[in-house]
This record gives sequence, structure tokens and C-alpha cells, in this order.
Amino acid sequence: MSKLEQLLAELCPDGVEYVKLGDIAPPTRGVRVIRSQLALDGEYPVYQNSMTPLGYYGESNCPANTAFVISAGAAGEIGYSSADFWAADDCFYFVCPENLQSRFLYYALMCQREYLLSRVRRASVPRLARSVIEGLKIPVPPLPIQSEIVRILDNFAELTAELTAELTARKKQYEYYRDLLLSLPNVPRIMLGEVATITRGNGLQKCDFTESGVPCIHYGQIYTYYSTFTKKTKSFVSPQLAMGLKKVSNGDIIIAVTSENIEDVCKCVAWLGDEDIVTGGHTAIVKHNQNPKYIAYWLQTMEFFGQKRRIAHGTKVIEVTPRKLENIEIPIPSLEEQARIAEILDKFDALTTDITAGLPAEIAARQKQYEYYRDKLLTFKEKVA
Repeated sequence: MSKLEQLLAELCPDGVEYVKLGDIAPPTRGVRVIRSQLALDGEYPVYQNSMTPLGYYGESNCPANTAFVISAGAAGEIGYSSADFWAADDCFYFVCPENLQSRFLYYALMCQREYLLSRVRRASVPRLARSVIEGLKIPVPPLPIQSEIVRILDNFAELTAELTAELTARKKQYEYYRDLLLSLPNVPRIMLGEVATITRGNGLQKCDFTESGVPCIHYGQIYTYYSTFTKKTKSFVSPQLAMGLKKVSNGDIIIAVTSENIEDVCKCVAWLGDEDIVTGGHTAIVKHNQNPKYIAYWLQTMEFFGQKRRIAHGTKVIEVTPRKLENIEIPIPSLEEQARIAEILDKFDALTTDITAGLPAEIAARQKQYEYYRDKLLTFKEKVA
């Protein structure tokens, strides 16, 4: 008999009490701060509408080891901070009573993540109502049982974290050499608008997709599906709809100009297919006479990121206008040099992908194993009153 089974037999032979979260640890909404109050680095991260800190603030309003749920933007995502932090107004946090461990609550919430995500209202800004969180029923076993479950699940999480850290290190290494190659200190910078025309896309929703027809790229797919360049599209629209959408030709670059965070906004993909395709709203189409791979690689550098941060606007939805993209300063070496750099990065990208191919698969397997045991460990016979 395992230690956990022993504890269950001794401490709750008749089952475990389930209670509504609103009755034992009601969600507390954080306090609004604005971007101009925040710093890029600092002691206290600010969680607003994403699991990535919005910035850093000089004060904290939540102690270390607190669980929280995002209620807008990345609504339904669940977090846990091992350091003091500031919860902003789109973040609900939980003050646990003596009979409930915050880390145990975090794992109990993670078991209901899919349910929370299913209750998010999908609008221009996705939102999760407080009442949904309050209504969650969670098990509250005796503290020794909570501690043992937390110990087991923390071990699983640590193993997955080690693999994720290895994958992150590989990607950082690639990004470092990519940025070094594209730094080009002796090449003068010129405005992107001097070598390209940039127009805004229009229309196109996911519900417009068809099984076949005119190839299309939706802005959301640039975040989730495409890499630096592609010759095939994942989706299609009808010829009738395509007639009203902006055309993308071989060599053009599609930039996603709207996102929920600064990291994703302006992600791009170079279209290298032979036929014209279409794209929709929340995109900018860059038509130019340069090497498309070179431009697409450069738009991933930290040099571009710094400029992007200055021209982006919005808090809950981050946007960069095509007009402001024209003023981005970019090094434009000769076409021969652009081709040489793109060729090197193609090889480096392929090598990095090969090296890391096994890691995502291993991480996914560990994650499934963790979720299986988490759900199993947190499912109890419910005690009848």
C-alpha cells in the first residue's frame, strides 16, 4: 500500500468532502495598473491577461505561492507564482484558508482547465465570468493528503520542466546566432517603406474556410501553424469570397498585426508558393523586391522587437498599424548577401529543428503522463454528508 493509500484509509475512509470554490476560497480580482506604470524588468511581475507578465511593478499585492486564473485575453489559463507578484484587474487570485494548500488548489484547478476554457465567452476579448470560477467544486482532503499529492505532482512537474528548459536553451542558442548574423553593423538602416509597400488585409473569418478552393492564410495561423516561410496553405476559401480579399503573391510577406501580447504581434510568414493566395483582417501584406526569406528572418530579430515595442499600441489587444511598419528601420545589404544569409539560416533552422525534434515529443509524453496521474490523484470518492 502506498503512503497516499495509507493516508486515505486512515484519514478519510468515508470519502473526501467536495466544496464550491466560492465558499472556501472565493476569487479576488486584482487591481488595474497601466502600461506606463510598468518597467521591463523589476522585482514584482504583473499578471494581467496572459501567463507572460505584462511588465514589472514596484509593489506586490499577492504573496508568493498563490494560485490565480486569467479572466480576459488568455481567459481560463491557470497560474501559480512562487514569488510575490501584482495581480491586475484581469487576474483572479485565491487566498486559501488553513485547511487548503494553495499548491493543492492549483493542481485541483488544473484538473478543471478544459472546463474553464469551455466557459470562456469568445468575443473581441475572450472573457471568463467570476461566477464560473466560484461554481467550481474542488475536493478538500485532510492536509497530510494534500501535501503528499503535491509532492508527487511536483516531482512530475520538475521532470517536465527540465526537458522544457533544454528545449528553451536550444532555441535561445539558435536565436543568438540568427541575431548575430543579421546584426550587419556596417550596413546602413533604411525604412522598410523605402523598399516595400505595405497594405492592410481585410475580411476572412475561420468560419469562411472551405475544404478546397483558393488557398488562404488566416492571421491566427501565423501564430500557431506556420514557420518562417511556406509554399502551401493549411486552409482555403471559396473563389467568390476570395474575390473580395487582398491577394498575396510569391515572395510577399504576411504579418499578423494584432495579438494579445507584444511577443506575438508582428509574427510573419513569407509566401513562396507559385500561385496567388489571399489573406484577411488583422494582417499586413508586404510587397517588395528583396529576398523574402531574408526579410522574414530579420523580422524575428531582437533589433526588430525593440522597434516593434515602440510602435505597438493597446493593452488588452496589441496592434501595430501598416503605416508604422513602413517606418521600421532595416539593414538592406545586396541581394547576393541577403541570399547568402538566408541560406545559412535555412541550414541552421533545419539543424536546430532536427536536434530538438525529439524533445517536444518527449515533453508531450511526459505532459500526458503527468495529466493522467494528476487527474487520478485528485479524483476521490465524494463524502456524503
